[in-house]
Amino acid sequence: MTRRRTIIQGAAGLAGGALAGVSLVARAAPQRVLRTSFRVAETGFDPAQISDLYSRTVAAAIFDSPLEFEFLARPYRLRPATLVALPEVSADYRSFTFRVRPGIFFTDDPAFKGARRELVAEDFVYALKRHYDPRWKSTNVYRLEAARLLGLSELRRAAIADKTPFDYAREVEGARTLDRYTYRIRLAESSPRFLLQMADVSWAAVAREVVEFYGDAISEHPVGTGPFRLGEWRRASRIVLERNPGYRHEVYAEDPPAGDKLARAAADALTGRRLPMLDRIEIAIIEENQPRWLAFLNGELDLLDELPAEFADLAIPNNVLAPNLRKRGIHMLRYARSDVSLSYFNMEDPVVGGYTPDKVALRRAISLATDVDKEIRLVRHNQAIPGQSHIAPGVWGYDPAFKSEMSDFDPARAKALLDLYGYVDKNGDGWRDQPDGSPLVLHYATQPDRASRSLVELWQKNMDAIGIRIEFRTAKWPENLKASTAGKLMMWGVGWTAGTPDAEDFMVLAYGPNKGQSNKARFDLPAYNAVYQAQRVLPDGPERQALITEAKKLVVAYMPYKIHVHRIYTDLAQPWVIGYHRNTFTGQGRSWRLMDVDPALQAPA
Repeated sequence: MTRRRTIIQGAAGLAGGALAGVSLVARAAPQRVLRTSFRVAETGFDPAQISDLYSRTVAAAIFDSPLEFEFLARPYRLRPATLVALPEVSADYRSFTFRVRPGIFFTDDPAFKGARRELVAEDFVYALKRHYDPRWKSTNVYRLEAARLLGLSELRRAAIADKTPFDYAREVEGARTLDRYTYRIRLAESSPRFLLQMADVSWAAVAREVVEFYGDAISEHPVGTGPFRLGEWRRASRIVLERNPGYRHEVYAEDPPAGDKLARAAADALTGRRLPMLDRIEIAIIEENQPRWLAFLNGELDLLDELPAEFADLAIPNNVLAPNLRKRGIHMLRYARSDVSLSYFNMEDPVVGGYTPDKVALRRAISLATDVDKEIRLVRHNQAIPGQSHIAPGVWGYDPAFKSEMSDFDPARAKALLDLYGYVDKNGDGWRDQPDGSPLVLHYATQPDRASRSLVELWQKNMDAIGIRIEFRTAKWPENLKASTAGKLMMWGVGWTAGTPDAEDFMVLAYGPNKGQSNKARFDLPAYNAVYQAQRVLPDGPERQALITEAKKLVVAYMPYKIHVHRIYTDLAQPWVIGYHRNTFTGQGRSWRLMDVDPALQAPA
């Protein structure tokens, strides 16, 4: 603890003047530290290379996007983050003009050679171009290529074909600066919801000097204009963020919706406070659920993001906060997350992939043999609802009345499908073989944590019941992600969370050109691709909704994904946490600047 010597003079506050002139030692104000955890290890913090939720969460606290979603507003609405106002949009939704707010600065870094570096329009243009640069292997470039920014895909193709460095100096209409603080994005076709994407940290401003200074190590050296900076990083173990001392002047001014008591309490407590209020954020990587739960109970964590389902009966019996936790002043926030939990089939795999009737029948049989209701009851402890399609609740285009065979559990029908298409036991060993007589063995990728093991046990029972052999290949989540992106996994179970309140964030999962990026199944069906392209240029309305429904039916019919559930989350916060709330589309990393802790109440680390 740092100390300072204070000389007290005058009569005020003195006991009869007896202490006048006596030096006293006063303690500095205690640091305001938020302690939280991740269930999965991060991979790195370069916006152009991020492909996982946890790295994205950290990056969102360090970097600034042009726009953001208002934290408490419902329905969701955009506001400027680093702009002077919302962008100017042409009537045909093909041209978007952004004006950067002057006086915003990057965090000090050796890359700037001692100079204070202001944020300018070129930083956003450069950041967009980096996604097209093959060097950085962006897994998010598909989102820009779908929007068809004029000239940038051509630059990318030229760099790949000629095996030459990407030409950043070449000016293109798709993303260009107009002056120091103004840039424009132009698209080849109408995109009514394009601005929703501009709240994502993927398109955050990045300084070219920093990228060139650190080169291939850029993921380890994030330098942004956001409220926090990276203070410490022990890979897959501990991440520490520190307050950015040069952060621009912002105050808490959130608008809570009527009837939301938690949001109202946050606004009442924090309105007018200078941001960020926290000095540090300490993130521990705790992959197993029990240690995370115990750390929160013992006051070692201030937030428990996503209560582990296995402890739901203890913490929230009948989905109500337990009396012992309520007595301690712990806050509960329960909400349906805009996400989908799914298992994908690699459509390029010779066993489970392909579009012929026999391959479709195999995937549909596997789906019908998967007991989602039991998964919800036994593994997820009723903290989820059955998924009917790859479109999740909470976004435009979700239809709660849509019903499909995704949630059906019908082993008899599964067996009948397998028999009909020749997946029978040909050698008498008790296991089904492929129609050509070769062994039928599923390989399912998984992780070593307890929750994954519980899901594996259910998969084993479900497949045993229909005579299909299944083997499990266990690796850490980042390793599985890398293998998945390269198309090396036959099957894997993952979650996908929306970044915007729109169905297109889920439709990208099955769009052919996104193979190896969002489309881990590597599904490439011309009919689906056509529907995807048609809906994205339409305004919201019945015509677009009909196309989204058609897309859902195609995914159900061909089954590149087995949709399991949409999760219901419960977050818990200690009583000393002030201002905690949740906005799925703002993201936790961006919301940290809007939170505080009371050090006087906080349990010691």
